[in-house]
This record gives sequence, structure tokens and C-alpha cells, in this order.
Amino acid sequence: MTFRRHLSGSFFVRSAMTAALTAAMLGVPAPPGRADPRDVPLGAFLGSGAEGVRRVAGFAAWLGRPVTVGHTYLPGETWAGVEGPPEIVGPWAAWRAADPRRTLVVNVPMFAANEKRVPDAGVAVLLWTAARGAFDRHFAVLARRLVAAGAGDAIIVPGWEMNGITYTHRCGPNPEAWKRYWRRIVATMRAAPGARFRFDFTPSRGTDAIGWTACYPGDDVVDVIGSDSYDQPAGRDFAYFVGEPYGLAHHADFARAHGKPLSFPEWGLFRNGDNPEYVRGMIDWIGSHDVAYQTISDYCPHGVWRCAAHPRSAEVYRRMLGSPATAGTSSSGTAAGSPAASATSAAN
Repeated sequence: MTFRRHLSGSFFVRSAMTAALTAAMLGVPAPPGRADPRDVPLGAFLGSGAEGVRRVAGFAAWLGRPVTVGHTYLPGETWAGVEGPPEIVGPWAAWRAADPRRTLVVNVPMFAANEKRVPDAGVAVLLWTAARGAFDRHFAVLARRLVAAGAGDAIIVPGWEMNGITYTHRCGPNPEAWKRYWRRIVATMRAAPGARFRFDFTPSRGTDAIGWTACYPGDDVVDVIGSDSYDQPAGRDFAYFVGEPYGLAHHADFARAHGKPLSFPEWGLFRNGDNPEYVRGMIDWIGSHDVAYQTISDYCPHGVWRCAAHPRSAEVYRRMLGSPATAGTSSSGTAAGSPAASATSAAN
């Protein structure tokens, strides 16, 4: 995730989707979509390696329903990490293979040294170099490893939150080269024998260093259009997150115009503490749109199961997404499958 910068209210443009949400709040039928958010394939980020796989069972027990989406991140410190270390790919591929209903989502850095605060000029040079094919071989290795492990149908999320400033794989310093590089990555990975990957273009919600639509690489190389969506900035209600520039409404409208389903690979709490209204708003939004999958970031300060600081949000999440048998029971730390020490859980 990244820290967002937002435009002033003078640029606060509401679309038809904003009006639809307001109507829903007033009891008018929601926009066309799934009637029940439980129908959307669901998971959580619980850790990148084997520890994340082990936690899935506990999360499912707490929720009272199967978890069908696994979510992992490849490390971006070195190219060896981008190529898919066996200690990450292996456990998650085995989890995926154990049940045909399951889907594996893999966030893939587009560069090594991905969080080293490389200046914009350096990123621009890297992007031009990448757009000419200098790094294709690393993604060929990754694709072969995923296919060999039985995860050749994974959803790949390259260069997530490219509209921000956190990652070396950001788009802002050279959008045209970034788009060419994305296209090379997709072509390289699709070329692996046995590959059936889907590719998810996922910016962060809202206005950041660059409007994320400027980074969109083309319908032929994108299968899903995602949004990483946290409740920031502080003090805003859910309607703001819908109607802000490049917000949830823009995301939904853009994806529909391009004939793509939505996704929410990262979402959760951040700037407003225990915020059940945001959780309720997100789940309602997910349930009323064409969403391929959703995976909450389940660690403090974002999550609900592994973060004891958010009991009210956990209750809403469990009531709206859990099985009917668990929806009416307490979501306290004594619930089945709850981690013993969740208040300060790390991401991985």
C-alpha cells in the first residue's frame, strides 16, 4: 500500500455510481451485481510463505466458511525473489492444487530493489531499459516455476500501486515505458508452456502521484482491474471514497467500460481505527458489483481476524461474509480459529 495525496474538493467529481450508492443508502435498489457479497470469491493476505498457508485454516474456521482465494507477495529485494522462491511458490501452489475451487493471487514486483526509494530519474532509466526487454528472463523463470508447481492458472498482479511513490515499479516517472514493460511481462509469462495466467492491473484507490488511468497498458494484456482500497485519509466517510477522483466509482466505471471484472487484492482499515462503517461499505460495494475476488489485508493496522484492535469491524466482517451459523456469534479473540496474539501481528 502507499500513502495517498488527494486533490481538493474543487476536483471532487461524482459519477453515476456515486448516485447509485447514495440511492442504496436511502433504500433504493443497488446497482446491478451479485445480491450476496458471500458469492464473491474471498480470501485474506495472511503471510507470504508457508506461515500464510497455515493461517488459512484458522481464518476459515473463524469465518465459518471455506476460503477459496490465497494471496501472496513475491519479495522485491533481488531478482531471485521476483523469480518466485520455492519456499513461497511451493506451499501456495500445493494449497491451490488441493481444491479445484481455489484461486491463487500472486503480487509480483516489476523490479528488484523495489522499496529502496530509487529517485524518479533512476526509475525512468530503469523503465526504458525494461521496456527494451532487459528483464524479460526473470519473468520467464517465474512463469515456468508457477506452471511446474501447478499454479499456471494464478492471477498475477504485477507492479501493484504503480500510481504511487512507494515502489521502484511506479509508473509516474515514465508512463509510456511502464506500459510497454507491463506488456512485455504479460507476453513473456503467457508464452510459458502450460500457462493460463490472468493479469490484474491494480492501482491504489484515489489520487496519488499520477492518475492511474494514465498507466493502463491495454485491454489485451489486462484481465482484471483491481483497486487497493484503505480508509484513508482520516475523517472521511465511505461516500467520499466512492466519489473522490479516481475513487471506487471511477474504478467501477472504468472497468465496465473496458469489459473487465473488478478486484480488491488489498483492502482494510488504516487511518480511522476500528471503523465498521468502512468495512460495511466495502462489503456492500463488493457485493453489488462484478468483482472477481477480494482479499482483505489481515494484519494490524488493516485487518479483522489478526488485529484485536478492531473488534467492531471484525464483527461486521464476520456477520456479512461468514456462514449464517457464525454470523450471529461473537467475533472476540476466543472465537474458533482466532489467533492468540493478534494485536500486533506483522504482515509476514
